[in-house]
Amino acid sequence: MIVTICLGSSCHVKGSREVVERLMELVNAHNLKDDVALEGSFCIGQCMKGVCVKVNGELYSISHDTVDAFFEEQILSHFATA
Repeated sequence: MIVTICLGSSCHVKGSREVVERLMELVNAHNLKDDVALEGSFCIGQCMKGVCVKVNGELYSISHDTVDAFFEEQILSHFATA
């Protein structure tokens, strides 16, 4: 699974660095390093909504406050049913 996080200037201001760091922690904590690749990208085009993250072609807007719930709902749940 590839998770792409926007690192453009607007998302950077909204906390993309903190989101990346937390996603890295969660991937490691759940032993998903071989299954989940975190990638950075420049502007994904949804700057007004928050830190943009793309998973399986779907765009999401998250923040440091919502990253844990996002991880459980959009990433971890994929592996729970696999």
